[in-house]
Amino acid sequence: MIGKMINWFLIITFFICSHVSTSTSANSAGRVEYLPGFQGPLPFYLETGYVGVDENEDVQLFYYFIRSESDPELDPLMLWITGGPGCSSISGLLYEIGSIKFEALYYDGSFPTLILSPNSWTKMASIIFLDLPVGTGFSYARTTRASHSTDIQLCDQAYEFMRKSLFHTCRGEYRSEYISTSNLVCRQTLELYHECVDGIETAHVLEPRCDSIFQIKLPTQKLLNEHNRVSSSYCRTDGYNLVYYWINEASVREALHIRKGTITDWIRCKSDLNFTKTLSDVRPYHLNLSNKGYRSLVYSGDHDMIIPYQSTEAWIKDLNYSVIDRWRSWKLNGQIAGYTESYSNMMTYATVKGGGHTAPEYKPEECFAMFKRWISNQPL
Repeated sequence: MIGKMINWFLIITFFICSHVSTSTSANSAGRVEYLPGFQGPLPFYLETGYVGVDENEDVQLFYYFIRSESDPELDPLMLWITGGPGCSSISGLLYEIGSIKFEALYYDGSFPTLILSPNSWTKMASIIFLDLPVGTGFSYARTTRASHSTDIQLCDQAYEFMRKSLFHTCRGEYRSEYISTSNLVCRQTLELYHECVDGIETAHVLEPRCDSIFQIKLPTQKLLNEHNRVSSSYCRTDGYNLVYYWINEASVREALHIRKGTITDWIRCKSDLNFTKTLSDVRPYHLNLSNKGYRSLVYSGDHDMIIPYQSTEAWIKDLNYSVIDRWRSWKLNGQIAGYTESYSNMMTYATVKGGGHTAPEYKPEECFAMFKRWISNQPL
């Protein structure tokens, strides 16, 4: 089934609520006015905290909330959950669409520097960056039972989180594991394919393949030593190391209101999450939401080999919606920035030319323009 071709965690889900007051208050929250590494007070409203969900609130979900820098009383509110599952939403905040980012310098052992991002989506919307599922980032469980979750529980917990926040504010057969051992021709073809793509950077096929250590648990000094042994040529994954030096500092955790003793070694993308996938097809859920009148934006970087845009297009085609704005280019500064098509269910699909797996990380200016037009109900 085509729906099984897509890892649905990597489809960014937007919860858009118009005319919402976004002075969020939650179970445990506090404003952040200064952050180590950023010079001076933050010129935007940042709040972090925990919201308890599930039975007895045994699941404590950590969030970063940035208020719209435009008109927070009227601008939409968006929920951002990074994929994986198991990757902290700070990935979206610092590397993709947030108000601040690390200065792009080769790390020399000094404390990482934060600078403002000119392409932050918070210029048009208030955004909650949520660490979900439980065990991701700084989200934690109070009991062993609560530490395990599934796809459906994730959705339920996200819904409960939003409900609690707003209460205060208003199987593909090309996969090797499914191929029968007796299908020798298929297995040989698959092996040939893997041989052809060996050494390609799957997140962006045109970028250099770099050995990445950003997911490994290492003490800061050992991480630095490992980092200094890699090639001096630029690797995008090198930048992911900066968040470890930064977020594991006591001063940073204090500024972000992290509860002491809950998370010892913070990991940006946790691979050993106590999580079970139970949902293989999200089409019925998408259809249900679109039938209720929700607008949606689905976008893909056209150089992503992890979730290729062709698979996204096949998933969209299988929804069988009528096309109201046929396939065409969309432009920025007179240049083609990608291609787009719109459908009768108020869904807009767009590719980002030159974009990788996390498109705003590779093409921030283009994705900024794409989101600004879509959130303003303008055609791309």
